[in-house]
Amino acid sequence: MLTIAHFSDIHLGQDHRRDGGKRARRRAEQVMAYLDALPGPLDAVLVTGDLADHGLPTEYEQVAKVLHSRYPVLACPGNHDRRAPYREVLLGEAAGEGPINRLHRLSGADVLMLDSSIPGRDDGLLDEETLAWLDAALADGRPDLPALVAFHHPPAILHLPTVDRIRQYGEQALTAVLARHPRVAGLLCGHSHTGAATTLAGLPLLVAPGVVSTVTLPCEGGRGISFTQPPMLAFHVLDDEGRLTTHYRAVPAS
Repeated sequence: MLTIAHFSDIHLGQDHRRDGGKRARRRAEQVMAYLDALPGPLDAVLVTGDLADHGLPTEYEQVAKVLHSRYPVLACPGNHDRRAPYREVLLGEAAGEGPINRLHRLSGADVLMLDSSIPGRDDGLLDEETLAWLDAALADGRPDLPALVAFHHPPAILHLPTVDRIRQYGEQALTAVLARHPRVAGLLCGHSHTGAATTLAGLPLLVAPGVVSTVTLPCEGGRGISFTQPPMLAFHVLDDEGRLTTHYRAVPAS
């Protein structure tokens, strides 16, 4: 059995009401303190994008400090991230503008973190290079183990008007790749600043809550975004039969 903590959209550097980014960092630290205090076990912590708010090197220096954990931390870029400084600061690589895709081999599953960002845009797409990488990684991985595929933008309508306009498009191409690899147990994403669950290609599509803020449904009224609701996260449990179960938690203030 595999247990993964999953959250998204910490937006370090976001200047909320001119506080110099302190609120965003405080909420991300609240989540990490909660996870590090768990008696365990956790197999990994997964963060699906928008690590930085402006994609600045100084923001990624904060990200590296805030996300430091006794657990493995797996991350991918979002639309607020910038590939070159992300690579240089977080990965220790030379600056480059190609998609940032990574395969992480945990004891009970492969976790594939994909880059759905489009430089300079807020909507998302898994480009041909990324889809080819995903196809090869799933084929060349450990076929006897399940796999989880993660990215930032949800490739489905979530009935959140502000989010649905900037979702991941081109999902038919992703569906075609997934159809060739039945060991994929589920899809994980962020971007929507709300916990949600739907399906794509017959697989669970599980959306992590946002940490910095919460996007609300039209039926809830108001301005459509809340900065007062507590940060939240998801726990994904992948059992030995390859079944994925998700629990959502509000993170208490420390």
